[in-house]
Amino acid sequence: MSDVALQVEKLSKMYRLGTIGTGSLRQDLQRWWTTAIRKKEDPFFQLDPTDVRRQTLWALRDVSFEVKKGEIWGIIGSNGAGKSTLLKIISRIVRPTEGTVRGRGRISSLLEVGTGFQAELTGRENVFLSGYILGMSKAEIRAKYDEIAAFSGIEKFLDTPVKRYSSGMYVRLAFAVAAHLEPDILILDEVLAVGDAEFQKKCLGKMREVSQSAGRTILFVSHSMQAVTNLCEKCLWLQHGQVKALGEVTTVVNQYLANAQQFKLKQNWDQPADAPGNDRIRFKYIELVPQHAQPDSPLDIRTPLTIKFEFWNFADEILISTSLVLFSYSGECIFDVPSTATMCQKGIVSGECTIPGNFLNDGSYYISLYVVKDTSTSLYDYEECLSFDLEDYRGEIKWYGKWWGAVRPLLPFRLTQTEWVLQ
Repeated sequence: MSDVALQVEKLSKMYRLGTIGTGSLRQDLQRWWTTAIRKKEDPFFQLDPTDVRRQTLWALRDVSFEVKKGEIWGIIGSNGAGKSTLLKIISRIVRPTEGTVRGRGRISSLLEVGTGFQAELTGRENVFLSGYILGMSKAEIRAKYDEIAAFSGIEKFLDTPVKRYSSGMYVRLAFAVAAHLEPDILILDEVLAVGDAEFQKKCLGKMREVSQSAGRTILFVSHSMQAVTNLCEKCLWLQHGQVKALGEVTTVVNQYLANAQQFKLKQNWDQPADAPGNDRIRFKYIELVPQHAQPDSPLDIRTPLTIKFEFWNFADEILISTSLVLFSYSGECIFDVPSTATMCQKGIVSGECTIPGNFLNDGSYYISLYVVKDTSTSLYDYEECLSFDLEDYRGEIKWYGKWWGAVRPLLPFRLTQTEWVLQ
């Protein structure tokens, strides 16, 4: 179809474990003669005979998907899932074992910090070198040069050899080149993790801008689920080299996070020595109690959630407060609610807080509790002590797209007819 920018069909990549080049033509010929003609063992590299693992590894297996022009796709998965191998095949760096990749237009790839840079050349010279590699003419690069330099934020270092750059300076310049030389398909593999928070925000904004205004297609690999959710429209989840899920970004990210997390609704400890904490505070019990209308009702957005907990306090006459902080599993803080500060004696301290129904959006969440003395000094931080998943509920609403926002409150909101037009 004319609106398809990238089509991947039944893509597979197999590696043979232990098969490497020697780095020398003479030794490669000697290896070929020894192994292929004389049928003897490789004289330069041998696997441990006690190693019973398979001699082949499928980095990718039957991967198929289709990206339309102007779409931004996130590619997620754990380390070793095959994300980088997929991007290298699309970028024509690695040949697939099976399957095909069809793309329309010029592809620009930024797969690691300083891709295509020559260490002895200056930043200015590397801008032109990278542009040539991407297929741009000298006139095209010169027309974009000032914009590239300004975006990188390292203008005063552009006449310095890049071997003297920090990793952050590398990625600033490399991304600036890739984003401004107008590729039809831009491929980014976790490169923004090197930059600072301000530059990451700037890059995400630039990617969104070039996709919406210029209609460019972007493939974005990141371990930051918040960045993927904020930037991308569609998402591909790879697991052990195979497609686990693909589709709307929020749905796929939630599935990925739910798979990675074991939800905890209750924890308790009989003895302080076994409980999480320190010599000042140790938790005895913590539980998420859904206030279901029916015992077998699902945990959905309508369900009020009560958090109950107890902890051992080992000090007398101490002013204690506790903050309940709710996070989405993409790392976004939804809210931070502090308790009242209470003067406590040595013994067990209890707490309770209720999140009303029809307040949170559907998705995966976790709760952290922070116990504080005198409203300023930390006593103990209990990270991710509870986790849960909320299902969606629409009732009479017939729109089934993703509901926007971190929260979804049921607020008084009505329409009133104030004028009538008589026919």
